[in-house]
Amino acid sequence: MLQYPDIDPVAFSLGPLTVHWYGITYLVAFLAGWWLSTHRARKPGSGWNPDEIGDAVFYIVLGVVLGGKIGSLVFYQTDILLTRPLDAINPFSEYGWRGMSFHGGFLGVIVAFWLYARQTQRTFFQVADFFAPAFPIGLGAGRIGNFINGELYGRVTDVPWGMVFPHAGDLPRHPNQLYQFFFEGIVLFLIVWWFSSTERPRRAVSGMFVLCYGIYRFFIEFVRQPDADLGFIAFNWLTMGQLLSFPMILLGAWLLYSAYDKRTA
Repeated sequence: MLQYPDIDPVAFSLGPLTVHWYGITYLVAFLAGWWLSTHRARKPGSGWNPDEIGDAVFYIVLGVVLGGKIGSLVFYQTDILLTRPLDAINPFSEYGWRGMSFHGGFLGVIVAFWLYARQTQRTFFQVADFFAPAFPIGLGAGRIGNFINGELYGRVTDVPWGMVFPHAGDLPRHPNQLYQFFFEGIVLFLIVWWFSSTERPRRAVSGMFVLCYGIYRFFIEFVRQPDADLGFIAFNWLTMGQLLSFPMILLGAWLLYSAYDKRTA
């Protein structure tokens, strides 16, 4: 069993201002995505001006934050949304901004891409294919924040690298956050970045990102502790994360198929 590094979730305080490591990981995620996208924009033939990236990142940040929170309420905290709606959306209440949903953030980013595409006279997939390779870095950073917070831990296990997490009992559990950091952050980044380094048909890069994320998330959920308020959705094994990830697998596969089918038709 490995020792869980019990890190204070609060990075530092300045008077009444408290800065959490989780917030810092989000900042790192957005800055890293900005830098990587600017790097891609500088490549000859990218079709993008590096000065455009900042405006796009603004849309993306709004999509991630608003979509992530709304998704958390709709998918995982429905009871709070229905019984205490004002508290649910009040950032200063005990429920306000508690939890973020990747799938909600994903839907929020889709809206952000659509809005930005309209503003810049581009197609949706011109925007999505360009920014998709940078997203895994943000996902990985967010999982480190989850690990520091001791949340989203895995199920009880006897593997040698199991950890005892705060507020999760005395039994060792899978360090699920680190699994997700590795597969959704590092591995997914390497795959999509490599895939996008060669000219691909429209929709292919987006399809690769969506397909791989859906597959990784679906299978990692088998060792992740189900959300306490929901438990298993069906069959005594299906979690909400799996239910939301399965459509991503289908969508990603369709995007890849349609991308290459259009090129060879």
